[in-house]
Amino acid sequence: MNIQALVRQLKKKNDQKIVLLVGDGLGGLPLEPGGPTELEAAKTPNLDRLAQRGVLGLMHPIAPGITPGSGPGHLGLFGYEPVKHLIGRGALEATGIGFKLEEHDVAVRCNFCTLDSDGNITDRRAGRIPTEQSAPLADKLNDSVKIDGVEVIVKPVQEHRFVVIFRGEGLEAHVADTDPQRTGVPPLPAKPEDDASQLTAQIADKFVEQAQTVLADQPKANGLTMRGFSKKPKIDTFEEVYGVRPAAIASYPMYRGLAQLVGMELVGNATTIEEEIDILEQCWNDYDFFFVHFKYTDSRGEDGDFDAKVKATQKLDSIVPRIEALGPNVLVVTGDHSTPAKLASHSWHAVPVLLASDACRFDGSRAFSERECRTGELGQFEAIYLMPLALAHAERLEKFGA
Repeated sequence: MNIQALVRQLKKKNDQKIVLLVGDGLGGLPLEPGGPTELEAAKTPNLDRLAQRGVLGLMHPIAPGITPGSGPGHLGLFGYEPVKHLIGRGALEATGIGFKLEEHDVAVRCNFCTLDSDGNITDRRAGRIPTEQSAPLADKLNDSVKIDGVEVIVKPVQEHRFVVIFRGEGLEAHVADTDPQRTGVPPLPAKPEDDASQLTAQIADKFVEQAQTVLADQPKANGLTMRGFSKKPKIDTFEEVYGVRPAAIASYPMYRGLAQLVGMELVGNATTIEEEIDILEQCWNDYDFFFVHFKYTDSRGEDGDFDAKVKATQKLDSIVPRIEALGPNVLVVTGDHSTPAKLASHSWHAVPVLLASDACRFDGSRAFSERECRTGELGQFEAIYLMPLALAHAERLEKFGA
């Protein structure tokens, strides 16, 4: 069943407002059998109170057993089938910083990394080098790297991230990542996944060779890896599908890019979750769907720091009363995937979901946690059904059939 096609038929307009608050990588794992997850260990009085007047469930971003990247995870949240609408991280990063991709562009999301004297990776994120140090390096690469037959554009993004755009005829984007996803080994060569992408892979290898010469004297960011080779996608907009005026409030470029690619309007330029809520308050009367993104539940999980992820979860909890004060008709709190500190990476585990509205069939939940979500009213479902659930609770869907 094509759920988006069905929603297109049933959508209707009213004045009800929906907030989707995403704690990136929210789901977790206990460090010891029977112990608490990060969400369960955190003190979350506001989310727990919200759970008592809402409904809970567990959500599979793609399908059971499949570990999602951030792009597919968010596409699922927005109701777009992640396997069908595969958008690479390069296109997301480029769009997120306001870069306008053209038809013949291939965009690549890159990480500065640290290499030892043997060329092996010792830190995949160059110590999370701050933006004020990484941005000049990206600008230097933009000025220095020249490849015959193609225009090379390098743009800083944030911290260790930057984006490279190869612009020229005959470029395709089916090239495997050069990040081996572990330390102690060198970056991988760019490997084409089809014949049409061989030229792009060759250009990518030339870029890396020149870039590492430019970066050779850097103490941390003396190397790079490349991920998410991609072109500009063609995708129906959020308003076309759901009939809502959507706003996106996010600090990280990738999530801003994804929101923009599905037709959300980027609002403000926040750097903290508190600033994001400031923006939400300021634009409340101008939109009827709000995507609010919080990154640090994910990054602390990727760091393998259980206690820091607990604190990040508590930070997420702290802003809930400000959202409630605005009077949303539907408030959804969830994540795009699980990032357990125990694994220090994204995982396949189902993500906790909280949906609160006056139209809820209350399920007796006492707190927002993975344990409580297992027995919640929403059950276990795939992420593409989250938007229909939110719209239904906002009374924005007509009855199907006679």
